[in-house]
Amino acid sequence: RRAQVREGGVELDDGLDMKNMDDVVRRMARKPLLEDFRDRHWAKPKGKSGRRLPLAIMTSDDTHDSTVELLELMGNFGMDEDQIILMKQEKVACLADGNAALAMEDPFTVQTKPHGHGDVHMLLHTTGLADKWRREGFKWVCFFQDTNAQVFHGLLPALGVSAMNDYDMNSLAVPRKAKEAIGAITRLRRPDGSSITINVEYNQLDPLLRATGYPDGDVNDPTTGHSPFPGNINQLVMKLDSYCEELNRHGGVISEFVNPKYADETRTAFKKSTRLECMMQDFSKSLPSGSKVAFTTITPAYAAYSPVKNSVSEAQAKAASGNPQHSAASAEFDVYRTNCEMLQQIGCLIDVTEEPRTFNGMSYVVWPRVTWSPRFALTFEDLEEKFTAPDEVHIGCETSLYIGRDVEVDSLELHRGRLVVVGDDDYRNQGWNDFEDVVQFTTIDNDGWEWEAIPDGEEHEEEFMIRGFFTNQIAEDLM
Repeated sequence: RRAQVREGGVELDDGLDMKNMDDVVRRMARKPLLEDFRDRHWAKPKGKSGRRLPLAIMTSDDTHDSTVELLELMGNFGMDEDQIILMKQEKVACLADGNAALAMEDPFTVQTKPHGHGDVHMLLHTTGLADKWRREGFKWVCFFQDTNAQVFHGLLPALGVSAMNDYDMNSLAVPRKAKEAIGAITRLRRPDGSSITINVEYNQLDPLLRATGYPDGDVNDPTTGHSPFPGNINQLVMKLDSYCEELNRHGGVISEFVNPKYADETRTAFKKSTRLECMMQDFSKSLPSGSKVAFTTITPAYAAYSPVKNSVSEAQAKAASGNPQHSAASAEFDVYRTNCEMLQQIGCLIDVTEEPRTFNGMSYVVWPRVTWSPRFALTFEDLEEKFTAPDEVHIGCETSLYIGRDVEVDSLELHRGRLVVVGDDDYRNQGWNDFEDVVQFTTIDNDGWEWEAIPDGEEHEEEFMIRGFFTNQIAEDLM
């Protein structure tokens, strides 16, 4: 039993907003991100009755009205009216330089920005939500943020690890390359021998290590090829009892910091204004001695963390330096790869082309475009139950598959093209009355959908330009 919290309305550096993340999920699973969350809530584990999960979304002045408008337009994506709770954080004044002069929009208006995602704790306290969830019998609260469609692959295992070990706070982590621009999970030991498990920001980790007996700083372990300090992806699982006790002690106020980007070596002028901010992962700093603070690492990283956070030019620079792109295209292809690898692990035969494709000047190995609804499967156990004879399932390399409802797959030869096992709602929209519960003795061979690269110089809608391709939807078989 768990409540979910999401920081909403993340705006990307190039002016793209959260709707582009929603579009990634919509294109892959024929549904928007919040509807996917709803289906995960409705998809009850076998033999369990389940219960309704509340979803709290933190907004700001920049995102609140548009979030309200979207929810009203989409009818809360099928969720109950009181199931989604919006909590709006306040903005704080911006600073223009090292002397902390106020940054001005105009002679009479102080420039402001959101205070950071750490405000989510204070809002859960001041709104009374955390205490309300505790009274209602919830045991855990999960925080997910960043434009990361893969998060649910990691949150469920982390929740299980927290329950097994009775952790007060558990951070989701992924393998991290040395000096990669992602915070690191560390244990800091004080002179008195006490210690704290906490995130250290990537720009502080290397100098911290060099100053404390590690002359090489942040370097990869030659055995694993990764830094010994895993990457913190800011998805948290809190035990609600100890979380509420701590909120009631300090009101959810998180320590602040400032992270200016300096214009030159004099370190006086800023490239752009900055502000005091706070981070939700710093909640561990205030936990009393003896609290059980831990992390859960998901391997491979792309199975739990593949956000849409970089513009095309930023992604190209990341790729050139050997780092993950975290672009719209890489996020979409990582979902396909993860799903195919899950099917491979249960015994299905998945063909993968060895010829990389190039989109927006970046190279990708494109796996078969396989997705499914949470109503079909949530876990490996679900997949093993639904694919009753996995050795009788073959998915070709230039294919796409979407499974939208609770069916069993006995045998399938997806030789070429696209197959859609439509969802319950789609069935009714088609006017079909008889549901087929089993996919068997099925061979698919059609022209399918083509993922076509956008030639240099051509202009298309933004959702295609940020990926570098569009889909030429030629044919599909429906079941």
